[in-house]
Amino acid sequence: MLEFKYDTQLLIEGENLDEDEISEYFEEHFKGDCLLAVGDEELIKIHFHTNEPWDVLKYCASIGEIHDIVIEDMDRQSRGLKG
Repeated sequence: MLEFKYDTQLLIEGENLDEDEISEYFEEHFKGDCLLAVGDEELIKIHFHTNEPWDVLKYCASIGEIHDIVIEDMDRQSRGLKG
């Protein structure tokens, strides 16, 4: 069994985005692992494993427009099932 079930990936588009501030927010407010927050002031790519992807989406939507959202159940994938 995986500790963090959902592979959560998305793009945040906005202005004055700061990947370091976003990473710090994730570390302080979300339980998960494998965090990547990379990009520039206008576009940040997020990759994060968590059990609460809806909280990640809510936060990301509060700092910019979110798109290209992918949430995959890694437990199902490990059992050979889709999605």
